[in-house]
Amino acid sequence: MLKYIILALIIVFIAGVLFAIAPNSHRDYSDFKGLMYAHRGLHGPGVPENSMKAFRLAVEAGYGVELDVQFTKDHHIVVFHDPNLKRMCGIDRRVRDCTYEELLKYDLHGSDEKIPLFEDVLKTLGNTPLVCELKNHNGNRNNRLCRETYEYLKEYKGKFCIESFSPFLVQWFRLNAPEVIRGQLSCSMKDEGGLGYIARLSLSQLIINFISRPDFIAYRHQDYRQPGFVLCAKLYKPLLVAWTARGAAEQAEAWKRFDSVIFEQYENPNPVE
Repeated sequence: MLKYIILALIIVFIAGVLFAIAPNSHRDYSDFKGLMYAHRGLHGPGVPENSMKAFRLAVEAGYGVELDVQFTKDHHIVVFHDPNLKRMCGIDRRVRDCTYEELLKYDLHGSDEKIPLFEDVLKTLGNTPLVCELKNHNGNRNNRLCRETYEYLKEYKGKFCIESFSPFLVQWFRLNAPEVIRGQLSCSMKDEGGLGYIARLSLSQLIINFISRPDFIAYRHQDYRQPGFVLCAKLYKPLLVAWTARGAAEQAEAWKRFDSVIFEQYENPNPVE
């Protein structure tokens, strides 16, 4: 009797895992397949990431663009990756604690570039293919960020999709804008010391897919051996997007296993993901 109970529990566990990691039912994502997206624009020496210049260069080179959005204190949507200004602007302040007017006082990496507004970046991109990452620095369930980002994206002329590490931000689009192609960002999470074990396990193994039901999985390309990713990719065959392939060698490796690639031109010994 005991062995049947154990067998039943194993079957239930396996069924639960398969249900949890399942992506959305297949939709037409051909517009997003086979593309190269410049990570935070086409940046490099003398051209800061997520700057208007980096985005102009990406457009001129014919690449798609990946960028990051978050709120300022006065609820302007800006294109900036980090929660803190220290790395890019040399000021130890959080973006969410600054008004947009205050942000204009700071330069990006000592250049003439400023932190741009999302609406201005969209105008510059024109109809460039776009991956828009919603940062969770304003909270994992910030519906206002989702809603206002979507309002701008609805007017965008190019093909766009959204992604986030937060399954709840992705879920907002699932429930409120189901026509938008959405992606779940993840990786091995081995460097995410700020998260508890259960959270790291759930994110890295894509168990949170039952919340977001993503159309594509955006995964750190070096972590492709993670069991949850392998199982999801082999069993359900969603669109797979690699991040972030730095330099020609990494890009070549990423193309072996992924359908689209978020890339940087230059190898970076100290990358900031």
